[in-house]
Amino acid sequence: MNPDVDLKYLQLLAKSFPSIQEASTEIINLEAILNLPKGTEHFISDLHGEYGAFQHVLRNASGVIKSKVELLFSNTLKESERQDLCTLIYYPEEKLKIVRQTEKEINDWYKITLIHVIKVCSMVSSKYTRSKLRKALPKEYSYIIQELMHESLNEPNKQEYLYAIIATIISTGRAEHFITAICYVIQRLTIDCLHVIGDIYDRGPGAHLIMDELCNYHNLTIQWGNHDLLWMGAAAGNAACMANVLRISLRYANLRTLEDGYGINLLPLATFAMETYRNDTCTQFKPKLNSCSDISLKEIKLISQMHKAMAIIQFKLEGALINKRAEFKMSGRNLLHHVNYEKGTITIDGREYPLKDRDFQTVDPANPYELTPEEKEVVNVLLHNFTNNPVLLRHIRCLLSRGSLYLIRNGNLLFHASVPLNEDGSLKQVDIAGTKYKGKALFDKIESIVRNAFFAEDSAEKEFAKDYLWYLWCGPYSPSFDKDKMTTFERYQISDKSTHTETNGYYTKLKDRKDICEMILHEFGIDGEHTHIINGHVPVKTLKGESPIKAEGKLFVIDGGYSKAYQPETGIAGYTLIFNSHGLSLVQHEPFSSVEEAVRYGTDIKSERRFINEYKERILVRDTDIGASLKQQSADLKDLLEAYRLGLIRQQI
Repeated sequence: MNPDVDLKYLQLLAKSFPSIQEASTEIINLEAILNLPKGTEHFISDLHGEYGAFQHVLRNASGVIKSKVELLFSNTLKESERQDLCTLIYYPEEKLKIVRQTEKEINDWYKITLIHVIKVCSMVSSKYTRSKLRKALPKEYSYIIQELMHESLNEPNKQEYLYAIIATIISTGRAEHFITAICYVIQRLTIDCLHVIGDIYDRGPGAHLIMDELCNYHNLTIQWGNHDLLWMGAAAGNAACMANVLRISLRYANLRTLEDGYGINLLPLATFAMETYRNDTCTQFKPKLNSCSDISLKEIKLISQMHKAMAIIQFKLEGALINKRAEFKMSGRNLLHHVNYEKGTITIDGREYPLKDRDFQTVDPANPYELTPEEKEVVNVLLHNFTNNPVLLRHIRCLLSRGSLYLIRNGNLLFHASVPLNEDGSLKQVDIAGTKYKGKALFDKIESIVRNAFFAEDSAEKEFAKDYLWYLWCGPYSPSFDKDKMTTFERYQISDKSTHTETNGYYTKLKDRKDICEMILHEFGIDGEHTHIINGHVPVKTLKGESPIKAEGKLFVIDGGYSKAYQPETGIAGYTLIFNSHGLSLVQHEPFSSVEEAVRYGTDIKSERRFINEYKERILVRDTDIGASLKQQSADLKDLLEAYRLGLIRQQI
């Protein structure tokens, strides 16, 4: 027995395993699990509200389900039949509705389809224990599914028994329920763990739907992106964060998440904007619309007015926050007091520029960062809607409970954007409230600040944390931003594009170097050949020949453009990085059409998969972080067995 083992700990362990037999059984179970292949991890990033594409990638497991169907049925089913089977697995309710309307021999179809989906389910569950499989199965069908999966239809002695089960399922009218249940089990088992590397919010219309899906997902991690932190700041009560959320939503005419998803009442803002800018064309604030937008000219005018109103409110709120927090050292971003309101110009770094929009009727030149009484009222009402919103707060709790600033998992370091660096590649020290932090210590400190914005009991500490959430959105040394400034005002108001430049931090400039990535990995306690950094944040410009694989395979940047706004730059519609027992592979997705087309015509996201690291020996659970934990549990149980045998602890028989 290990002399360092705490007997009190073993006594606590004995409450769960009160006899030699029970402890021995658990050791056998753990050792068996350690020798199973590792589960499949999927890594995605920068979803930006594109629920349709995200949902499809989740349902088809980035093409993995299709590959399993091909492997099982390439010699027995036609290509169109295999595609129909895949579509059924992805969208069972929708596909069954069509089949019900078109299939003449429906009972025969049920029988054949049940056999097919059971075979697929058996294949994708092969790397799991029966205990884990049972947890994934719907309770009402658990026993029957297990019977069908673990008995072979080719075994003569069992054939009649199994066909009788299938016939009974059909005759009792449960075939469609049963098929649907198995299809969702296949989806769940194909992805053992989903990692979302930040930026769920903004741009697209379905961030709230994505959050609903994620909050109910069986095994999930999230690394907060700057857009997520912005929404978290708004929910925590930071007015500048809220103003940014609203401005971005109006800029892309994306009000569905705000109004339909969270029920945010925009009427006070709309009323204020229409009254204030009724004679203003608000040309510079017309929303960015995609080709599918169905918005009337009247709606465009109103959104433009609301957009301008919120942009000016944002500049004021940010200016007040920058003046309040001198320690952020962002006074250079306060620009309203540099405007010559009579001439319609602004002076930046000694150079005068004409402004595109000269109507600043709500700005007092003598006190440009003060809100008007009407603006204050709008801000107060909207802020109340954000901070007292039960749906939004439920989603934020999910981000807090299942998310983090960074994650270390199975030799991979996951974070959204950057690690602040100096020009020479060394870790940059960042001052937070008078103390300097760098590397892992900086990330740990920032994560504690994010949580303080919601949970701190000290009011001053909580107020600082709420303000720091805004800094994480656009601050020059924020790991989630990694630029010297965010030139929002210049992009709206100045034609000279040289003023729009946002200089990237040194991480962005140096991350292609293997030695830099290895240094960062070492800082976070990760060393070895098969170790990697996984980021999102910066869209990979595939059209220009840029690769998501960097630093000689040490870094993967997997922002491939789920957001339609970025697809003209990337040329594709997202990446999925897959890490299974055979190694790492990267899946490149083409744009998704619609669920309707996928169901009716069997269209799928075209995905190109390439292996990055294919290991010689299959990776087992014992080689993973979970495996390390299970091995420690097994060792503890062996110490408990020894304590039982020596009489140090009595069995409860």
